[in-house]
Amino acid sequence: MSTLRIRKAIIPAAGFGTRFLPISKTVPKEMLPVGDKPVIQYVVEEAVAAGLTEILIVISRGKEAIPDYFARNPELERRLEASGKGALAAGLRRISEMARIHYIYQHEMKGLGHAVLQGRSFVGDEPFGVLLGDTFISPETDPAGTSATMSRLVATLEDRNTSAVAVEPVSAGRVDRYGVAGGEEIASGLFQVREMVEKPEPAAAPVIRLLSDGGGESRHYAFAARYVFTSGLFAELERTPPGKNGEIQLTDAMTALKDKEGFHAVALDGTRRDIGDPEGLRNALNSLELEANLRTV
Repeated sequence: MSTLRIRKAIIPAAGFGTRFLPISKTVPKEMLPVGDKPVIQYVVEEAVAAGLTEILIVISRGKEAIPDYFARNPELERRLEASGKGALAAGLRRISEMARIHYIYQHEMKGLGHAVLQGRSFVGDEPFGVLLGDTFISPETDPAGTSATMSRLVATLEDRNTSAVAVEPVSAGRVDRYGVAGGEEIASGLFQVREMVEKPEPAAAPVIRLLSDGGGESRHYAFAARYVFTSGLFAELERTPPGKNGEIQLTDAMTALKDKEGFHAVALDGTRRDIGDPEGLRNALNSLELEANLRTV
């Protein structure tokens, strides 16, 4: 019986957001609204729904709006209640109370691996989740709800004692934009990872062999912004040398961890909404608006 239980998560949210300039100079991209709440709230809600209620958000200078958003504002709550807006006040309290949220500054932007490494003292020797702060997952069955992806990742680590990453199918022409996993399907939507490559050339991109048709079909699968790790990842990050642009690549550390402990992947549940650039934000807004309209038809 596994003794690993996950209760902590790291949300990297320290990037400069240069593709959203000039607005990102004062408004973190993670605070941009999609529907009636900012992207970072969707991400925190995903973590909480999976039982990860101790959360570290990695921020940088100029992103103080994030901790301000999740902090209590008793004076505002009292004013709302006094004016007959008690439900609105209660909603604000729920945002502040749904998790224990901590913050740490990443003073130098040295890549995703470096951002995750900032959480080493917070995590200690426990397993933990990682959710990218500029991406949320909306489930296919209820786009207004919370994806089950993190819950399935947590269950995979707790059941199998290995780290895991969420993956989604990607065309061969787009593999050079993502980390890509190779291996084979061992159960429906569960994969044994044998290889991981960051932004591979299409001709060299690994594939996952599927169970369908007797295992004859293979597809490219890209990382989908959600991970769970054993604490062994931190030692591998410490040993990972800087790569392109002086950045510490998370995929390199994941590969080293795979070689020592094994690694799994789970198929993404729902649709990944990446608001890392204006086009992604527009697509997320348009998709959620369309889904809302369909639910009212």
